[in-house]
Amino acid sequence: MKKALFTLNLNPDEYKEITDITYPLLKHYAKKIGAEFVEIKERRFPEWPSTFEKLQVYRLGQEMKNDWNIFFDADSMIHPDTPDYTVHIPKDTVAHNGTDMASIRFKYDRFFLRDGRNIGSASWLCIASDWCIEMFEPPDDITPGEVEKMIFPTVLELKNGVSPMRLVEDFIIGRNIAKYGLKVMTIVDLHEKLGIKNVGYFFHIYAVPKQVKVEEMKKVLKAWGID
Repeated sequence: MKKALFTLNLNPDEYKEITDITYPLLKHYAKKIGAEFVEIKERRFPEWPSTFEKLQVYRLGQEMKNDWNIFFDADSMIHPDTPDYTVHIPKDTVAHNGTDMASIRFKYDRFFLRDGRNIGSASWLCIASDWCIEMFEPPDDITPGEVEKMIFPTVLELKNGVSPMRLVEDFIIGRNIAKYGLKVMTIVDLHEKLGIKNVGYFFHIYAVPKQVKVEEMKKVLKAWGID
């Protein structure tokens, strides 16, 4: 099995305080599951917001001929005891940590309407095999301007400065799931199935100032007993 763990970091100097904490954990997990650690550092879709660049996994995963493609946001913390999910997820199924009710944030197009499962991607953690690489496919049938008109952040997100296009990758990945009818599993449900629910293997927050995030991360490291 050929695996890669991808993350996105276009501004390494700006996020160094964060990645000094998260990268050792991400790299440890990659080594544990036998995955190559791949940092996406360059822009390829300048017409889209920077977070859209995680969709480079669509091309990279195929070029690398990966059996499994795992994406974590660069500010994600992974506990060292986290299991290898690729041995528990069928290859015909994609996975997120959890999913959102899509219609809370997104105006539906024909793909969401036809699919009917109302799956909103929480794209900070995405897992897809080569069978389901379309989850990461950049769209060629919709423009950034059209997408922006279909995204409606929640009141709390707006209060914390989240613009519609900050959620673009959640919209596109959720749309791809609907478009291709991809089967979806959540890590939350998988943990319960495996009898390890409420274990707290991850820590990820967004829409907070960087310094607040760093301080919260340090608290998590202490709670995990990691120096």
